[in-house]
Amino acid sequence: MTKADVINEISDKTGIDKLDVQATVEAFFSVVKTSMADGENIYVRGFGSFVNKKRAKKIARNISKNTAIVIEEHYFPSFKPSKIFIEKIRRNVISS
Repeated sequence: MTKADVINEISDKTGIDKLDVQATVEAFFSVVKTSMADGENIYVRGFGSFVNKKRAKKIARNISKNTAIVIEEHYFPSFKPSKIFIEKIRRNVISS
């Protein structure tokens, strides 16, 4: 399912104009990206959490050149689904 499919489905279910739904969805993603870039986590009850995870500094290998590369510690975005969300997926997948 693409973002356009999500917008169409929300518009069909709510009766809200597609352009309004698109603006809302775009604003949501913009807030998520901006907040996470500022180091804030986002928690949506019943859905999940958008969190920044930290990866420690490590030494990696470039096999083709046979050299070591230092990868500094860094953060990366992650999504952790809520228990309710996980259970809903498990029930629907198992019953299919």
